[in-house]
Amino acid sequence: MAQQLRTAFTKYNKGLALAATSTATLSLATLYTPSPAKCSDEILHAPSYPWEHLGLLSSYDCAALRRGFQVYRQVCATCHSIERIHYRELAGVTHTTEELVAMASEVDVVDGPNDEGEMFERPGKLTDALPKPYQNEEQGRLANGGALPPDLSLMVKARHAGQDYLFSLLTGYCEPPAGKAMMPGLYYNPYFPGGLIAMPPPLNDDGVEYEDGTPATISQQARDVVQFLNWCAEPEADSRKKDAFTYMVVLGFTALMTGYYKRFRWSTLKTRSISYVK
Repeated sequence: MAQQLRTAFTKYNKGLALAATSTATLSLATLYTPSPAKCSDEILHAPSYPWEHLGLLSSYDCAALRRGFQVYRQVCATCHSIERIHYRELAGVTHTTEELVAMASEVDVVDGPNDEGEMFERPGKLTDALPKPYQNEEQGRLANGGALPPDLSLMVKARHAGQDYLFSLLTGYCEPPAGKAMMPGLYYNPYFPGGLIAMPPPLNDDGVEYEDGTPATISQQARDVVQFLNWCAEPEADSRKKDAFTYMVVLGFTALMTGYYKRFRWSTLKTRSISYVK
């Protein structure tokens, strides 16, 4: 009887082991079954470019920011706004205060109401935001075939790999591949989702004339305006790095002094000798 029970239990355990092995094999096969690679011919990922201002101890290039602001004013500002930047914030970054006062005074700003309850126009001031190309969203859509040009204040932060994406987008216009269906009024750009974008190529060689004589190639204009848009999204980046460096120096000095003080205070206790006398 004992021998029969032992044989039955042995067969039962073998069955459990075989079932567990089969279940594990099936689970692993399900988890590790190679799935077809998901790739798309409609979009390219922007390559990584070396942006000097992104270094831990690097700062913005003010000359590049000035050139980028010029590209924005002469090219991008016809369709896109930068609502979060005011003239006064550009002082000491791209232009002097006197230059900005003269620049702002060229713009007529709607203000009011006055004592009679009516709106009026006045010359711009340093406290005014950069002018918008359209009065409202509907006007912007009407002028661009239903597509609303986005505000560029935080565009670098709003896109993955913002600097690389914007640079690739500005320089990536090309002819569509054979067989690519193109809708009227759209342009082909492989870095834009779907490949079709309503914005025409904004940059051209010698499209602007830089004040410092820098050759205004498409890539140079794109590089400068991307750096300016990066500053618009993070105007505090330079001061943040300076503060972080100061904090790290103070923290390191505090750690050294704390260690020295600890060794000094405990030296008499760690070097003493205790003798036990019967």
